[in-house]
Amino acid sequence: MEGKENVLLNDCNFMGIGPIMMDLPYPPTQVREKNLAYANMLSIDYCGAVSELSAITQYINNENRISCGNCSLAKTLLGIAMAEMMHLQKLGELIVLLGGNIDFTAKFRDGRRKMWTPEYLKIPEQVKSMLLADIEAEKAAINQYQAHIKMIKDDCVNAVLARIIKDEEYHIMLLRALMK
Repeated sequence: MEGKENVLLNDCNFMGIGPIMMDLPYPPTQVREKNLAYANMLSIDYCGAVSELSAITQYINNENRISCGNCSLAKTLLGIAMAEMMHLQKLGELIVLLGGNIDFTAKFRDGRRKMWTPEYLKIPEQVKSMLLADIEAEKAAINQYQAHIKMIKDDCVNAVLARIIKDEEYHIMLLRALMK
């Protein structure tokens, strides 16, 4: 007995997977002027309950749990997670340019501060429920970005947020197709 009788193998190869997003350029990452209120608003998109950090973590968790049983779906979820990572990076750059700090704390207008927590995640067991939770999270992100665009009076920041929304809409379309 050499110990090989209990070996499990995940043969899903993730080499070459890239971000799944709209084939459109992002606008330059720039701001008109420093504005801590805008930076704090973006901190909610960065690491709040509805945020890119939550999306990344939820997609990676789902991908990990299904990769042994459904490799093609796992690859799609990983690609979407990679796009969400790019969104996180863009938001981080905007927050810094606006004069804010990246500390994984969402800063609300009423003065509340809430550090990111995995309690924000929805982690159902069934694949269909996972996809439904991901679709709902994408819709919530779009709604939040749209609300922030209405409050932010900086066309440079809003251009980046509008571009992120295009990816989120694309992700919803893909997730709906995967449900069928």
